[in-house]
Amino acid sequence: MYLNYYIQQLRMLIYTVPVMLIAITVHEFAHGWVSYKLGDPTPKYEGRLSLNPLRHLDLIGTLCLLFFHMGWAKPVRINTAYYRNKRQGIIWVSLAGPFANFLTAFLSLLICGALMRFGNSGNSAVSVGIMLCYYSAVLNIGLGVFNLIPIPPLDGSNVVEQMYPRVFYFYQRIRPYCTLILLILLVTGVLSRPLSTANNGIFAAMWNVVSTLFSLGTGGGSGGGVSSGGGYI
Repeated sequence: MYLNYYIQQLRMLIYTVPVMLIAITVHEFAHGWVSYKLGDPTPKYEGRLSLNPLRHLDLIGTLCLLFFHMGWAKPVRINTAYYRNKRQGIIWVSLAGPFANFLTAFLSLLICGALMRFGNSGNSAVSVGIMLCYYSAVLNIGLGVFNLIPIPPLDGSNVVEQMYPRVFYFYQRIRPYCTLILLILLVTGVLSRPLSTANNGIFAAMWNVVSTLFSLGTGGGSGGGVSSGGGYI
């Protein structure tokens, strides 16, 4: 009984680690790329326009993503002096990371749907591909949603700060403690229900599109297809 449980956990870990690295890399690369396109050379000079995961990993954030499926990476440094419109530039750069994760999740589900529709279900390689794409969708959606939380250093805080400048001083006061605050929120499970609701809703919407395209079962775990896993994310 316990052996089967540990084997299952090990298998899930094998699936999770590569897609986790992809999710983090895509997220931070998107931040740097958008800032670079807005005229800021800083991400390029600091080597953040890279698809090498090691350039983007944050130890605590990566561990949180691994164990809680919610986390963060090392922030990309930007120089807003290069932007024509500082406020809009910061908002675009901040939203680029979560958007890249949502796009990656949708592409993963497209591949998953294609494998389910046209692949040989008895082929182990096809089964592995489906599981990798599934975990990619789950982790990318989870990372994208989590980073929209308006707590520094998450992307949502940058968006809120630009839309409501008065919160700047509040953020400055709590910024030294934000990592601890996030860890407490994760460990206590305070964020579990709202984040799970958001994650499952986005997953279901994406899967409904994919299942329609490939004539599969309806998504979101309601009658066929694949499920986002309920409380898993």
